[in-house]
Order: sequence, then C-alpha cells, then structure tokens
Amino acid sequence: MHESSIVQYFTEKAVQQGIEQEIERGIQQGIRETTLGALLDVLEVRFHPRGVQILKPALEAIDDSQRLRQLHREAIQVPTLEEFAANLVSSRNEAR
Repeated sequence: MHESSIVQYFTEKAVQQGIEQEIERGIQQGIRETTLGALLDVLEVRFHPRGVQILKPALEAIDDSQRLRQLHREAIQVPTLEEFAANLVSSRNEAR
C-alpha cells in the first residue's frame, strides 16, 4: 500500500511538471506570435505590403522572441525596407 502511494505521488508530480512545461511553452509561443504579428504590422504600415510578404517566411522562421523584439524596434527606425532586409540577412549570416 505504501509503495503504491509513493508511485502515485511521483506520477502526479510528473504529470504536474508536464502540464507546467506545456503551459510555459504555450505562453512562449503566444509571445512569439504576438511579437511577429506586431513586427509584420509595422513593416506593412511603413513599407509596401507586397515587399513585406517576401520577407515573411524568413521572419516566421525566427523562433527567438527576443530577436523578433529587436527586429520590431529596428522596423520602427529603419529608413527603408531594403535596409531592413539587408540587416535581416546579415544578422542571419552572423548567427550561423
């Protein structure tokens, strides 16, 4: 009887940990998607939407929310979409 309660305790603990990890993963995914959406919005408002669509796959491939936040700030400040694209390409090359 005692052994089964220990097994049950650790099983419940493992399930709880799994739930917490999935919640955290969901939160991070939500942050990433929100940041990506805001970045694309800024680019489309400031520049031609068709040009932004060309960059969209490269931006969607970025998993790092912090990097997307940096790009969002850059999108607000950069004078042209071409300069933004050049910076995006050079930063991808540096990451490799």
